[in-house]
Formats: sequence, structure tokens, C-alpha cells
Amino acid sequence: MSRLCLFVVCCLAQAGAFSMSDDLSIEVHDEIWTRVAGQTFQVRIYRPAGEGPFPAILDVHGGAWTVGDRTNGVLFNRALASRGFLVAAIDFRDGPNFKHPAASHDVANAIRWLRINAERFNADVSKLGLIGSSSGGHLALHAAITPHVPADESAVVFQGETEAKEFAGVSAEVSYVIALWPVSDPFFRYRYAKRAKLERLVSAHDGYFETEAAMRQASVTRIIAAGEAGTLPPAMIVQPGEDANVPVEMTFELLRAWQSRGGYIEYSYYPDQPHAFGHRPSESTSAMVQGIIDFAVRQLD
Repeated sequence: MSRLCLFVVCCLAQAGAFSMSDDLSIEVHDEIWTRVAGQTFQVRIYRPAGEGPFPAILDVHGGAWTVGDRTNGVLFNRALASRGFLVAAIDFRDGPNFKHPAASHDVANAIRWLRINAERFNADVSKLGLIGSSSGGHLALHAAITPHVPADESAVVFQGETEAKEFAGVSAEVSYVIALWPVSDPFFRYRYAKRAKLERLVSAHDGYFETEAAMRQASVTRIIAAGEAGTLPPAMIVQPGEDANVPVEMTFELLRAWQSRGGYIEYSYYPDQPHAFGHRPSESTSAMVQGIIDFAVRQLD
């Protein structure tokens, strides 16, 4: 954690940005990656054309910890795959049927799963990345800074179609993390949602975290500020200017905490864009996707 940098970009639609019409002739398939709590969960693999090896990135979907699935990030996942990244987009335990920290355990185990299966996908996991949006951004950031949390050994992860052995000893560290409009501090957002009378979000927080104490405990900003982060890999944060779900003040607190501990972080601000804008084609989305690709490629050097 020797680099100290906050790289700020005010992003508008740019000439030469990623085009939604770029060649996206890639292989896509689903398979089961884990069995836990009596249920199986799938992963969607986006495999680039060519021989590889392909740098790998794991995608964690959003949905206020209660809805959504591995198909949410199809737009930027296909874009990453078209530029040579092997992308694994996971389903995982979420609320209200499961409670914190179930999803965080699943994300850490998914990192281990991807490492175990790297040879099968011809993936290079030496510089493995994470990408997540909204609540998935929270989960991705949380996993990135707490890689030494013990594996949830009540789960089974698969190596192909067979159960993997000794997965608990496999590293859950990542080399970088990309968080799109992340709910970096669940308690901060919970209080904001209550003030703004966003009942759907309030209910989702209650359904997954149950208590305010659990929301505070899960705050990425708090973990970093308290010196509890195991590592601070390079990070990229995307913040829409008109995000009604993620207040920019919460994101600024995350940036300050990351910098205060000597971490490298890039901040991309998209004026006039709403929450989750990057899931829909637009000029701003094209610029965002190009920024994601550029950041990820730089981490491979």
C-alpha cells in the first residue's frame, strides 16, 4: 500500500470510446459453481475468442442484496470478454432468505473457485480482478479488502462437475477491484434511504442485514478507516451524478478512507446519469465501459 493517489475523471461521452457494435463473438455458458445451504448456484462464463491464456475477472451483481442474478452485468461483461478477459458472473446467497455475511462468504469462495478452475478455462488468475455494481460493488470492495477471512467450509465448490478438495487453502486475494455506484457503507445508505423514504431500499437492508450493527460492521469505509483492511488493491469507482440510490457524500467518505491508508483509487464521475446507467446502452455507458477496460488492462502490466 505504498501508492497514494486519487485519480479523478469527469466523464462525458468521448470520441473513440467503446462501441456497442464492437465484435462480441464470444462463448457464453452457465454451470454450477457451488452448493451451500442445500442450494446450488450458477456462474455465467464469458470466454473470449482465441487460445488464451485470458486474464480473469469475477463479476458480482447488484440488487440491494436481495434481487438480481448473474445476467445483470451482461453489457460490460460481454465488452470485457470481447477485449480478451475471461469473465465469471456469479449467483450467490442473498436476502431475505439469507443474511449477512452469507453473500460475502460466497464472493470469497467464488474467487477460490475461479482459481481452482483456471486451467479448465485457460484463464490467467495471477492478476485476478473483481467488478461489482451497487450492492455488488459493496460485496466486491468488501471481498477485495478482507481476503484473509477463512473460507466458508459449509459450502462445496466445484472443479468442473466434481467437488473440489482443499479449497479452503486457496487464496481469495485479488489484484484490483472495480466498483460501479457501490453501496460502500450500508449503514450510511440505510439512514439516507430512511430520510428519503425509499421504502424498497429500507426493506432490502433490513432483510439482508437485520440490524444496524451488522450494517456498520459491513461498511467498507469503516473497515478501512479502522485499519482492519487486510489489503487495499488498486480500485476504480464509478459514480453517477444523479444517483438517487447512492449519495455522492457516501462515496466521498470511501475515497477519503482509501487515500488515508495509502491506497490507489480512481474516481470516475458521470454527470446527469442515474443509478445503474451502465446497464443500458448509451454514449455515457460506452465511455464507462471503455474506462473499465482501460483500468483493467493497466492492472495487468
